[in-house]
Amino acid sequence: MSVQIFQNIINQMKDVINREIGVVDTIGTIIACSDSKKNGEMRSGVRGELTLEENVIVINGYSYRSINNSVQPEYAVYVEGEDSVAEKISAVLMVTFGNIKTLYEERNDKSALIKNILLDNILPNDIYVKAKELHFSLEEPRVVFLVNFHTKNNHVPYDMIQNLFPDKENDFLVSVGEQSIALVKGVKSFVRTEELESIAREIADTLSGEFYITVSVGVGTVVDNIKYLARSFKEAMIALEVGKIFDADKNIICYEDLGIARLIYQLPTTMCDMFIKEVFKREAYESLDNEILSTVVVFFENNLNVSETARKLFVHRNTLVYRLDKVQRLTGLDLREFDHAITFKVAMLVKKYLTNKYVHDRR
Repeated sequence: MSVQIFQNIINQMKDVINREIGVVDTIGTIIACSDSKKNGEMRSGVRGELTLEENVIVINGYSYRSINNSVQPEYAVYVEGEDSVAEKISAVLMVTFGNIKTLYEERNDKSALIKNILLDNILPNDIYVKAKELHFSLEEPRVVFLVNFHTKNNHVPYDMIQNLFPDKENDFLVSVGEQSIALVKGVKSFVRTEELESIAREIADTLSGEFYITVSVGVGTVVDNIKYLARSFKEAMIALEVGKIFDADKNIICYEDLGIARLIYQLPTTMCDMFIKEVFKREAYESLDNEILSTVVVFFENNLNVSETARKLFVHRNTLVYRLDKVQRLTGLDLREFDHAITFKVAMLVKKYLTNKYVHDRR
């Protein structure tokens, strides 16, 4: 239980309750007090007096009550005085802090459950049992956002991200690595990819603007049952990995937008090598210079439209046709034909994947 939570509540109460109030632990140490200077002091005679009974205990001019919502009491509230007013105030404090402690622990238990599901550290049958114990809704649409920090930080702004999503019943933030945080967010059943991208953009922009921290955010697909959260989490991980290979300039990557890139990512390198050798015989791809390859990229971006591509490249139409003819002469693929263009596009992606893979393996 966070001591700061106890202290915050007491700070709000001290102007209303014109007496010293506070919380002590099982050995009598004051951990929160309306007079903050007393935090850390020991209360003699308190140790051993905390019991599961809810009756008030009077010790050295103060009235104590145990916060009894666990097998063994961990804390007790106290009020200055031994009169009936102190007895009533201590009862109110006991109920208030007991409820706060219960809510805090339930919240943490839910977060722990979420983390175990994401990391596959819990059996499917146990998910249902634990969720029922915690009154956790099983069949609600949720999606996982995985936030990766590009540089190591002594202080990961966990609270800042949590403040962006204050609905603590539906949104859960859990640490899944030294530099990674997963946000499990409740969403509408038919949420659009654009809306998910907007949420991810809000996270990235806030961290960049407030903390000057650069992050990448991977977005999984929406799942309709808590037991499938691990799948959404893995999809968010794949989105980040594939994004680094095929679209390194983007820091927001949705799994649903990966297209054929995610299929290539899952292919064995031996199969990719065979495909490249079949498509580009006699190292035809290596014979294409950067100008030709850049032209091909723009040609694909403009849906194989010669006139529009020439306009975007600021070249004469005949110049573009000459470059496309050169590609056909060297590779045997006429990019003005749809089937040939598809083959070349896939081959380019495979080539990019292999290049990145070999560089990564050498590190």
